Amino acid sequence: MKILLDECIDRRLAKEIDGHEVVTVPQAGWSGIQNGELLRLAQAQFDVFVTVDRNLSFQQHLPQFTIAVIVLQATTNRLKDLRPLMPQLHRIVPVAPKGQVTWVSLKA
Repeated sequence: MKILLDECIDRRLAKEIDGHEVVTVPQAGWSGIQNGELLRLAQAQFDVFVTVDRNLSFQQHLPQFTIAVIVLQATTNRLKDLRPLMPQLHRIVPVAPKGQVTWVSLKA
């Protein structure tokens, strides 16, 4: 699967996501693009968008997009806090529904 990592996530996390093609927003040349436009661009090239932006599902009408959105919930967006979520992220990526948000946290 092709995964786009939001620019608010440490780019080193891409190396933690095995078995998928992972690109960061800056690598795609989309730095600074707002979420609605970013999702419109991303849905044409990616299967999954991974972010830590908890407000995304409230700010965007996700059913209009053909991309799955996964929100990582950790204490901070630092790599050391996101790493423990990787096993759950690996399980969720293949089944995350398009046009919806899937939350990934240690509590889930």
